[in-house]
Parts: sequence; structure tokens; C-alpha cells
Amino acid sequence: MNVNEFVAKSIGKWRSQRSGHHLAFSHFEEIRSTIDIVALGADDREVLDLCQAYNIDPALASSPFKMSWAGESDWDEDEKLTGSCVLVPIPELKQLRRGKLLRSQGYAETMPAVGHYHITEDGTFVLLTEYDRAMAEERIWFATPNLRFRVSAIKTSDGNGVVTASFSSEIRAISA
Repeated sequence: MNVNEFVAKSIGKWRSQRSGHHLAFSHFEEIRSTIDIVALGADDREVLDLCQAYNIDPALASSPFKMSWAGESDWDEDEKLTGSCVLVPIPELKQLRRGKLLRSQGYAETMPAVGHYHITEDGTFVLLTEYDRAMAEERIWFATPNLRFRVSAIKTSDGNGVVTASFSSEIRAISA
């Protein structure tokens, strides 16, 4: 699988259930959310702006997309978890199985970020992102076309300690 195939398989509306372990707080959290993933054109204004912010030629973008989410946590039932971000894969030259992933908003810190991805032989998308105060490792794979799994670990900036670990199962909403 390459990045274009991975993004194409991810397009759609997903229902997600995530369990998170916040090791620093010795706390377990359950989050239920809806995730919408839509394809964007290489000429979309948000894609062009993100490429410009990182001084990357937009012609190098491959399968840009936007992800929006809305969810609820059992940790703080009054807090609504909502947001969106634009993601732009920039494959290495002639190599669609690895490259950079530009993000308008990061996973571990809510700021723009650049991660490095690769896709394993079994089709697992692996993303490593370094932030100012942390490092995130995410793995996403498909069990079936409409069921995917995601694990993530937020580590200390030196990569030696794990602060948060989570597991998500995501089921595509299929319209009748």
C-alpha cells in the first residue's frame, strides 16, 4: 500500500472509540467521537497555505485531506472535543511509501507540525512527529475496508518515557 491508497481507504465518516491511558495522572479515559475525512485538491487554499508555511512546492503534495472530529470524554463530560486539521502528505521522490506529513494542527500539541511517515509491508501507516515538548508515534491499519485500528504513544521529548498511550477502533459509517 502507498500513501495515496491509504488516504483513499480513509476517506469517509468514522465512528471512533478510543481508550487512553494518561500515565502521568494514573488516569484512564474513554473517548467516543465521529471523525470525518475528506479529500482536498492540491489547489485548495488550505493546502497551498500549509505548503507555503513550510516552504514546500504544492506540486509535491500527494492526496491532501482534511480531518474533522467531534467527541465526548468520560474524563470531563462537559467538555466537547471538536476540531479539524489539514494533512498534506509529501512523499519522498518516487517513493509513495514514505515521506513527510504536514499538519495544520498536531496530535500531541495543538500547533502546526511536520511528521515523518512510512508504510510497512503489511500496510500499517506509521507516523512519527517531534514537538517542542513531546514526541508522538501513531500507527493506523485496516482490519477490513470499514474497520481500522489506531494506536498512539505520546513520549517525552527524548523518546525515553511514555506519557500517554491510546488505542482506537474506528468503524466507517455506511449509508443505506
